[in-house]
Amino acid sequence: MIKGFKDFLMRGNVVELAVAVVMGAAMTALVASFGAAFLNPLITLVTGGAEVGGEFTVNGVVFPYGVFLNGVLVFFLTAVAVYFVVVLPMNKLRERFAPKAEEVDEVHAVAEIEVLMEIRDLLRQQQGRDVLRQQNRS
Repeated sequence: MIKGFKDFLMRGNVVELAVAVVMGAAMTALVASFGAAFLNPLITLVTGGAEVGGEFTVNGVVFPYGVFLNGVLVFFLTAVAVYFVVVLPMNKLRERFAPKAEEVDEVHAVAEIEVLMEIRDLLRQQQGRDVLRQQNRS
């Protein structure tokens, strides 16, 4: 039972889905607050101060490019954190517990031979039926 559970968890797609759900649900508030508390003020400070930093106006329309830069930085930081906290350790675990390539090749070779033998036997049976049909027609 535990081996089956371990095999289920070690599947790549299950882990990737879990990472996506956890990241989407648990990190949303943290990332938003980080962007609002640190990145927006930093972008505003670097791009011109409190009044014009992070946006420009054309014909009375405001373009807040600081919000976009904030989003890009937050995305990058989140991706780095997910990689180093979840993906990298998971890959190390997978390498440690995954069967060696030789073992997998050996199992596949045996399975391929069995399937090929079944195909051969079925083809012989079908050929035997075809020969009987031709003899009955004659």
